[in-house]
Amino acid sequence: MEAKATHKYIGTSPRKMRLVIDLIRGESVDKAIEILHFSPKHAARDAEKVLRSAVANLFNKDEEAHYDPSDLYVKEAYVNQGPMLKRILPAPMGRAYRIRKRSNHLTIVVATKS
Repeated sequence: MEAKATHKYIGTSPRKMRLVIDLIRGESVDKAIEILHFSPKHAARDAEKVLRSAVANLFNKDEEAHYDPSDLYVKEAYVNQGPMLKRILPAPMGRAYRIRKRSNHLTIVVATKS
């Protein structure tokens, strides 16, 4: 049994989010939540929220089955690029620098080990 959770339009760059997601891919859910909770990266907060949502989705999917959180693992975790906000920053000598504010979409899939 598996369940998925997504969070779209997160206001960090995909590159920064991938650094955090690479730490938890394939880990057990207990260990992944622990890694994300104590990670100093700002993106870890959003990742932990999505991981907890995926676990809750699994519990709600089949309410009669009782899953032990230690028997769950992160089957898939990936980050896709979201839309980019383009801004202009005034620069010296009448120039303008383009600022690209990136966003990302995060998807996490958890599954049972058996």
